[in-house]
Amino acid sequence: MKAELEQWQSVILENKEKFYRLAYSYVKNEQDALDIVQDALYKALKSYKKMRDEELIKTWFYRIVVNTALNFIKKNKRVVYLDEAQWNEMPAESEDETVSLRDAVDLLPPKDKTVVTLRYFEDMKIGDIAAVLQENENTIKTRLYAALKKLRVSVLQEQGV
Repeated sequence: MKAELEQWQSVILENKEKFYRLAYSYVKNEQDALDIVQDALYKALKSYKKMRDEELIKTWFYRIVVNTALNFIKKNKRVVYLDEAQWNEMPAESEDETVSLRDAVDLLPPKDKTVVTLRYFEDMKIGDIAAVLQENENTIKTRLYAALKKLRVSVLQEQGV
């Protein structure tokens, strides 16, 4: 039992930056990302004894971080209202500005965003992503290709092509 907890802790500590980056990719706020990782750690610690396959600890924790981030976003939808004076003070976007890839990814639906983030920003394999999201590999591939097509269209539209 003690060895299981130590192995679990070492996997979490070895990958803490990756887990933080993943949480940050959802909320774009350092403190909120840290809160998400902390909540995920709490949830994982409460149920680590249920983890049967020690080789899947990393995948299991990725799933907890993703779900915690999505729940955080649902609970904390923030709307900032601007009065007319603040609205008029905002700089107008120039037409030659282009959307960065990260901004385009942020515009994707949550499921697509998760697949793209895990694949390209966390460098996970399709099989690992399928395990994290508990879905079929073919479903993940389809979602990934559809998301890439949406990104391509979005970036090309921004470039005026």
